[in-house]
Amino acid sequence: MSKSETHLEQWKQHQGLAEKMIPLVGEIYREKGIVAQVYGRRLMNSNTIDMIKAHRYSRQIGGEEVNISSTFEMLDVMNQMPLEGPARVDIGKLARNYNADDHGSIKQYLNAELTTILEQNRTLGGGARDIVLYGFGRIGRLLARLLIERTGSGNKMRLRAIVVRNKGKGDLEKRASLLRRDSVHGPFNGSIVVDHESKALIANGTFVQMIYANSPDEVDYTAYGIDDALIVDNTGIWRDEKGLSLHLKAKGASKVLLTAPAKGDTIKNIVYGVNEKELNADEKIVCAASCTTNAIVPVLKVVNDAYGIENGHLETVHSYTNDQNLIDNFHEADRRGRSAALNMVITSTGAAKAVAKALPELGGKLTGNAIRVPTPNVSLAVLNLNLSKPTTKEALNSLLGSVAVNSSLQNQIGFTASTELVSSDLIGDTCAGTVDSVATIVEGTRCVLYVWYDNEYGYSSQVIRLMQEMSGLNIINLPIQ
Repeated sequence: MSKSETHLEQWKQHQGLAEKMIPLVGEIYREKGIVAQVYGRRLMNSNTIDMIKAHRYSRQIGGEEVNISSTFEMLDVMNQMPLEGPARVDIGKLARNYNADDHGSIKQYLNAELTTILEQNRTLGGGARDIVLYGFGRIGRLLARLLIERTGSGNKMRLRAIVVRNKGKGDLEKRASLLRRDSVHGPFNGSIVVDHESKALIANGTFVQMIYANSPDEVDYTAYGIDDALIVDNTGIWRDEKGLSLHLKAKGASKVLLTAPAKGDTIKNIVYGVNEKELNADEKIVCAASCTTNAIVPVLKVVNDAYGIENGHLETVHSYTNDQNLIDNFHEADRRGRSAALNMVITSTGAAKAVAKALPELGGKLTGNAIRVPTPNVSLAVLNLNLSKPTTKEALNSLLGSVAVNSSLQNQIGFTASTELVSSDLIGDTCAGTVDSVATIVEGTRCVLYVWYDNEYGYSSQVIRLMQEMSGLNIINLPIQ
């Protein structure tokens, strides 16, 4: 057989296995609440090419591509086991660990590795949690997509309603269209039907009530059968405790999550993966910080724990946002009135100061600024740090690469060794931030780290994780290493 025939035959085998994996991935999520992953990349709602690419990605992290036939065997046996989520199970790591040593049969190995999510050992608490999105902008629509995509036995969060201001004739159709189509993130993965009579959207079988209101305190959620709801405010209008408390005056609302930097010091700023354990069960108002803060805090924590950070500067090269003008016009903020599509715009960022709210040990040690650039999505944080201990580029990258795969921060920190990666390659990245190891600079105790982040999708993924925490969902990540 020639080389060309060999490679084509191998590709056909991989493609065939990927096709067989698709229904297994869906079934194990719907029936058991298990999210299957390969080296941190979710397989749910993936096509055959996505499946193969997820396995190829393992070369960057593990140094060797995980065999798709091995992961298929893992997944096939798992579907026959009495497992119960919610849990994330990385079949790529399981296959790697299994093939590295003699563990007996696959079933024996999985029984030992997945013992915490076997039905007889699993204790699940509480029922489904009602979720309300207050506002339906860039973050609101992505949160809706993520919530609808995750609807299943393993996800106790249910999107019940979206609250917006009525824009008049055709409002419902326009909202549905904006959810259905997105210039950056592509089409909605599924079907959306407009229910005019009920003023609702039905997305992949999920009935989502549209509620029109001008103020949070004028809504009665119980009138729609919604109670004990977590209200996710993504409008950016109310950012202090007084304003956000208006949500708690609404009947049926019990907690509020802000998806923007909070004003004042009374609201906890939480970066999931770093300080979510500071939350108390009775916490009523919580802030998910900003996209930039979520991107840099996990990386800063790892570096500070290992080497100590004396001081540093953050420069974020950030895609333009709705707050800017498309063409030159009046704006109350300096420079932001100039055309976002034509200019790089120097502006301020509160991310450097916000770091201290999640990592108090770095309080007063960082300065920060921002440059808005003419791209619609994906940003880059440049961390110029002075360390307490010297290191090398190889050692620092090795540390961050290991954390990105084998730690509790594996869903927050991504890692790439690509020499050709550019911003658009990160669209849809679920990590809070991805370290560009090729660009890392180290000279003794000084280092410069480049951290990419999808300031929309990556941040929304972090918000979802925090929502799960606030809803009391105990999602187990397996294997640990």
